Amino acid sequence: MARVFLSLGSNQGDRLSNIQQATSMLSTSDKIKVVKTSSFYETEPWGNKNQPWFVNAAIAIDTDFEPLELLNYCALIEQKLGRVRQDNKKWIERTIDIDILMYDDKILSVGNILTIPHPLAHLRAFVLVPMLEVKADLVHPVFNKTIAQLYDELDNPENVFLYGTVIPK
Repeated sequence: MARVFLSLGSNQGDRLSNIQQATSMLSTSDKIKVVKTSSFYETEPWGNKNQPWFVNAAIAIDTDFEPLELLNYCALIEQKLGRVRQDNKKWIERTIDIDILMYDDKILSVGNILTIPHPLAHLRAFVLVPMLEVKADLVHPVFNKTIAQLYDELDNPENVFLYGTVIPK
């Protein structure tokens, strides 16, 4: 079994419920065991700031899926939860987004389909903050730095608040 870390995010509809449903759907597979989940965080959009704020979380799973199988399974869950992909648009609103952050200590690139570790995770507070809860000492196999070190090195992190707290405007 492989230890995999996923990032989940939603900024459409009932954001919290979307993440909870996605986590539940992941755990219904006999090839996935959810090991640990982070708290939920309300996060400022990254990339395209002109959209609603997200709710984000991170989870650790053990899985028998190979990386591409897991990607396809996550895409199926996204589709069932109403995600509509637009090939020509990045960083748009979505009911759910499930990203594979790391898969064991693999370094993998399959064209423009899948890159492990996730190529932008180290730049995103909305990924790193939940990951601090899940496994702060996880070592990024490309940068050879822990999640905590990567977070400490963020130049201008986007706002990340524990879900349910008051967000300053």
